[in-house]
Amino acid sequence: MFKEFKAFVNQGNALDLAVGVLIGAAFGKIVNSIVTDIITPILSLALGKVDFQNMYIPLNHQATVTATGAPIPIEEVRKGGAVIAYGTFLNNIIEFLIVAFTIFLIVRQINKWRGEKAK
Repeated sequence: MFKEFKAFVNQGNALDLAVGVLIGAAFGKIVNSIVTDIITPILSLALGKVDFQNMYIPLNHQATVTATGAPIPIEEVRKGGAVIAYGTFLNNIIEFLIVAFTIFLIVRQINKWRGEKAK
């Protein structure tokens, strides 16, 4: 098994994988910033200033707004019990779609360079 592992490392596959993971992590931060700092605020403005980060359903019937009518931040509500954070889930779906589409474009271009036809 050690010989197989040594051959695997020497082929460069492990290095390629490590580089891919590091680039993927950095790319994930960029996509997170795009969604959180650009796309979500634009969607929020278009939908009437909805704050996606604070879209949630508390599961223990606690209040979601203050006496003045201001929404309670999700971090505070989580201290009081379980919360379904569907706004955060929506952000994560948007991030996933951006990453998946970007990977699709990269793979598509690599296949064009190789001369492979799309299936």
